[in-house]
Amino acid sequence: MLRRRLRAAGALVAVCLGAFAPVAGPVGAAGAAGAADVRQAQRWVLEKLNIEQAWRVTRGAGTTVALIDSGVDAQVAELRGRVTLGPAMGPAGLGEGGPEAGWHGTAMASLIAGAGKGESGLLGIAPEARILSLPLVLRQSPEESPPPGEDLRTRDDSPLARAIRYAAEHGAKVISMSLGAYGPHRAEREAVSYALSRGVVLVAAVGNDGGSAYTAGNSTSFWNFPAGYSGVIGVGAVGADGRPAEFSSDNLSVLVSAPGVDVPVVIPGGEYGSADGTSSAAALVAGVAALIKTKYPDISPYMVSQALTSTTTSAPTAGYDDHVGFGVVDAGAALVRAGELVRGAAEVPDAGSRHFGQGVPLREPARPGPDSLRLWLFGTGAGAGLLAFCWAVVALTRRAERPGRSARFPEELAGRFPPGGG
Repeated sequence: MLRRRLRAAGALVAVCLGAFAPVAGPVGAAGAAGAADVRQAQRWVLEKLNIEQAWRVTRGAGTTVALIDSGVDAQVAELRGRVTLGPAMGPAGLGEGGPEAGWHGTAMASLIAGAGKGESGLLGIAPEARILSLPLVLRQSPEESPPPGEDLRTRDDSPLARAIRYAAEHGAKVISMSLGAYGPHRAEREAVSYALSRGVVLVAAVGNDGGSAYTAGNSTSFWNFPAGYSGVIGVGAVGADGRPAEFSSDNLSVLVSAPGVDVPVVIPGGEYGSADGTSSAAALVAGVAALIKTKYPDISPYMVSQALTSTTTSAPTAGYDDHVGFGVVDAGAALVRAGELVRGAAEVPDAGSRHFGQGVPLREPARPGPDSLRLWLFGTGAGAGLLAFCWAVVALTRRAERPGRSARFPEELAGRFPPGGG
């Protein structure tokens, strides 16, 4: 079966938001036969993520996932009626109106929220969720990404930061970002913090630099952002065997992994393709996060991350490594764990105004005034002391009056008073 690949490896907007992951072109023809084939082709992806167990609990109804990517074809059967087209997020001065539907954006949207075509067609991870499409306009697609360390973004403007804030303020519970750039940006970091403070889960691809010359020479990949920002769930790619994909970046921004090799997707016009890259892995994990937020709307982003990382499969022997993170996401187990975390948090008593929780209640201090017991003790002690003093005086006086003691006079008085009288 012929497959041609589309590599959108260029800078996003005028701000060099790094490289899109590779996305494959059409595989077979559109139509009923193609729809049936893609359902069978994606079976391994759904099984790898244990989606069937999660779907017994929820399918994502009522949850909006913001997709910051290229444009989305909202008319494909798998997405029709569930895509909101937001404003294009380009550099300052860009005109109104979003870009045309893109392969990459449509593919990622289908992985998150594809609803199939009855018994056929592609199923996303959260098939009843909605997509808020926030396109980042492509200026050009050069052969290679800008080199690490080169940041052409301005200090005061970031379309990605504005997209994140827009999503957080317009009802998105999860933000999926299958894009990346070398080097952090202050406005983006602040936007990430803002979204997290509003309870929004952020998921991003870690990048496709695993096969680069730098990675081969240094045994680690350059960090991509937004996956590298604190609080963002960075996702690496694995194959059907659970082993890390050769192209998947390896560094400490990798938190978890998901399928990212030959992953079936929907492309504009309703045809089907196959995608390789951490982009696909990130979109799949964003769908799992949407399931968790649907079942537990008030769960914090931190707890979502904890639920994902503590229930993985194909986990490294050491518990973590920088290729697959904590392992491959298990949607069913993560939902169960999320419930345990939410219930555990609810059982912790609210300390209210007590900074250190419940303690031994303090007794009210005694009010000032007479205390009968203390007065009695004081009086008894004073009386005893007075009696002791009087006894001492009497004893000394009697001792002085004894014979032989009172006749002792100084020598100078002996002449004046001769013995026997005068």
